[in-house]
Amino acid sequence: MKTRLLSLLIIMILMVFATGCGTSKPTAATGEGDIKIIDDLKQTIVLKQPAKRIISLYSAHTENLLALGLDAEIIGVSTTETEPAAKNKQVFDYRADPEKVLAAQPDLVIIRPFIKQSHPDFVKTLEQANIKVVCLYPEKFEEFGDYIKKLAILTGREQQAAEKLAAFDAKLKAVAERTAKAPVKKRVYFEATATEYRTITAESMPGKVLTLAGGINAAADAQPLKAASSIAAYGSERLLMKAGEIDVFLAQRGPMNPGVTPEAIKQRPGFDKIKAIREGQVYIVDEKLVSSPTFSLSEGVEKLAKTIYPEVFEGQ
Repeated sequence: MKTRLLSLLIIMILMVFATGCGTSKPTAATGEGDIKIIDDLKQTIVLKQPAKRIISLYSAHTENLLALGLDAEIIGVSTTETEPAAKNKQVFDYRADPEKVLAAQPDLVIIRPFIKQSHPDFVKTLEQANIKVVCLYPEKFEEFGDYIKKLAILTGREQQAAEKLAAFDAKLKAVAERTAKAPVKKRVYFEATATEYRTITAESMPGKVLTLAGGINAAADAQPLKAASSIAAYGSERLLMKAGEIDVFLAQRGPMNPGVTPEAIKQRPGFDKIKAIREGQVYIVDEKLVSSPTFSLSEGVEKLAKTIYPEVFEGQ
């Protein structure tokens, strides 16, 4: 009997040890507390803790990180920053020697697909040095929320992201409620660049912004220059064929279309036939507000809506 009790006691002790080991092994194996996302190159990015030393190599990433309340965590930025808070940051260039990035010892470098495609060796060097490189870029407006959530997960700013996205959606809803009061929907031609009178595609970021602002794209039949391109060659002939249908003429000003002005547009051959030109409905739009994947897109939607339908925003 004593032998049997001793055997049972030994078995119970072994079970307790086994259970204890079973509890600790999964923690070590799975890395409890790990942060994990899948980026736009289908790579699984895993961090042990929210990133604290971030290099952002795209100005939109920087703007969004700042909007989420990150500042000290951003130790480096790209060469094309416009945010005042980014001006005092160390600048890094993906076209230069990656040794500068390695020396900064970041725990996260955020890029976009273009960088990986154009400078693969730069990215490969960072990855071989065990630096986490995440590639993100929302091709469509509908992908913006998921993109922001991934940035938030990587940086531990989920709550801030939820609040910012809620405010973003609320502004879009408020604009939609206003433009719904417009008695007649207006047809808008949106110039991307003066070269070949290129316009925006319906599914592009600015194309979606225009739709959310309540405008009807007068060049909705435009075909992208290449697959997934946001730009389409339209040409003056096709544009002038719709001269009498265009209520508002918008042109974005930025790196792709610098120096454009309403006066210059009015002087173009044959453009005096366009209804919007005759009625003085020609406006310039900041490219950043309609093309860059940042929280400023909601501001762009509101600005376009006020430009297209000033009558329904009177008193605001």
